[in-house]
Amino acid sequence: MGARHGLRRGHAGAASACPFIAFAAVVLLALPGLAAGDTHYYTFNVRMKKVTRLCVTKSIPTVNGQFPGPKLTVREGDRLVVKVHNHINYNVSFHWHGVRQLRNGWADGPSYITQCPIQGGQSYVYDFTVTGQRGTLWWHAHFSWLRVHLYGPLVILPKRTEGYPFPRPYKEVPILFGEWFNADTEAVINQALQTGGGPNVSNAYTFNGLPGPTYNCSAQDTYKLKVKPGRTYMLRLINSALNDELFFGIANHTLTVVEADANYVKPFTVQTLVISPGQTMNVLLTTAPNPASPAYAMAISPYTNTQGTFDNTTAAAVVEYAPAPARSLPLPALPLYNDTGAVTNFSRNFRSLASAQYPARVPLAVDRHLLFTVGLGTDPCPSNQTCQGPNGTKFAASINNNSFFRPRTALLEAHYQRRYAGVLLANFPTAPPHPFNYTGTPPNNTFVQHGTRVVPLKFNTSVELVLQGTSIQGAESHPLHLHGYNFFVVGEGFGNFDPVNDPPKYNLADPVERNTISVPTAGWVAVRFLADNPGVWLMHCHFDVHLSWGLSMAWLVNDGPLPNQKMLPPPSDLPKC
Repeated sequence: MGARHGLRRGHAGAASACPFIAFAAVVLLALPGLAAGDTHYYTFNVRMKKVTRLCVTKSIPTVNGQFPGPKLTVREGDRLVVKVHNHINYNVSFHWHGVRQLRNGWADGPSYITQCPIQGGQSYVYDFTVTGQRGTLWWHAHFSWLRVHLYGPLVILPKRTEGYPFPRPYKEVPILFGEWFNADTEAVINQALQTGGGPNVSNAYTFNGLPGPTYNCSAQDTYKLKVKPGRTYMLRLINSALNDELFFGIANHTLTVVEADANYVKPFTVQTLVISPGQTMNVLLTTAPNPASPAYAMAISPYTNTQGTFDNTTAAAVVEYAPAPARSLPLPALPLYNDTGAVTNFSRNFRSLASAQYPARVPLAVDRHLLFTVGLGTDPCPSNQTCQGPNGTKFAASINNNSFFRPRTALLEAHYQRRYAGVLLANFPTAPPHPFNYTGTPPNNTFVQHGTRVVPLKFNTSVELVLQGTSIQGAESHPLHLHGYNFFVVGEGFGNFDPVNDPPKYNLADPVERNTISVPTAGWVAVRFLADNPGVWLMHCHFDVHLSWGLSMAWLVNDGPLPNQKMLPPPSDLPKC
């Protein structure tokens, strides 16, 4: 079901019955700054559907029978009401990735954090307003690995009275990068968790659900971007892949980056970019006025330093000026899969606009300094089985050596009711419990601790968080996503963070503002944010395999003293565990 645009909060009948109210409404609509946003209604029917890729047909969960799912389009200040009906045998919940959900964690979506999942045969309404945000975000399932199929774009247009801080593009096109598994992904992760080994990897990468001509049996499943010469297109890029950071480029074309995670940036031009799972990026593509070829290939391939297996394939799609066979097109030159230098050179380009209209409100004074180690670890193998992890153990992952243990009920509900006993502990370690040479030789004991622990914060606390990668089970990058907040990336580097010499090098003038950032391979990144959104907010690695192994934690931000600084009450249809 599509959106019904133009519906406003309130009751039209009451307004027309009273001339004064009707007049007031006209005045409000004439004053853009005071006008209420539109309300958009969508219905998500989650059903199984047979889909064929790579000559393999399987039944997958879909929203409204679409793969990828439907595009949701709103404007800054609009209200979005999405009624979800779960018709499948799996539990499910939906996360509106990057939406701040001010005071309204009930609509955030991660299962067992802000809600119990929607069980089969049940429904739930996500009702929220997009406040102070515009750009490209996305939505996806937030239960187990279901987001491999349940995802789609969330496009937030500027207010009608505002344009873009760059020339208006001729056309805007969402492009979602994904992964396709021939196997049942729920069986893949369940088997991995049982055996303790790494899960089987995907069989292909996809452009808007299509793998393209580099894969067997897939020439007919090729995404084509039809363009006109001499025009500027804005590509709304979304990395919805489960477990892979991706390089992207278009042969014989350049890309100008203008936005990251729904925040404008100072424009910069590249031939190749890298985008992590969870991240979004708006780029401008100006087509050739007199193209030498009727079509050009665009491609994605993985970036990783993992010591395990990964999907080392390349997916292709087509920028089409005129019809041409996709198989014969030369691919763009993308970096090697482990080219950390290329990733670093690209990432250092990001700067906030930091203009009068779009200021960079980075906290300059810091109330709380925290250091989190982020990486892999192990669990001992149960005595009654043989395990396939490192040296006969089971793979695990942790933050500050705490591997997140899924609670029996939603943390937000427990917090709202002040019923913490047996659900969570407010003692998450704010520094590594056992300091070591994080990016050097790993310690002999790599076992992790388990618990449902949170970091409590007073309302309006300014936080500086240093995310430190480790070399345990191999150094690799980790894309960390923070729910309910954006943060400013004030510094990053390789090796171990130096609390004396690194902070003076911070960028506090125009740091990029994001909701997902990759901790560099064998390095660190420092972010700052203001805890001005009460609730319980998940922070986790957006590699779903690492999330499944426990690489997550939660922030518990307490209410402020004023009425508009307190959590909203829960909706009446909140699912039960």
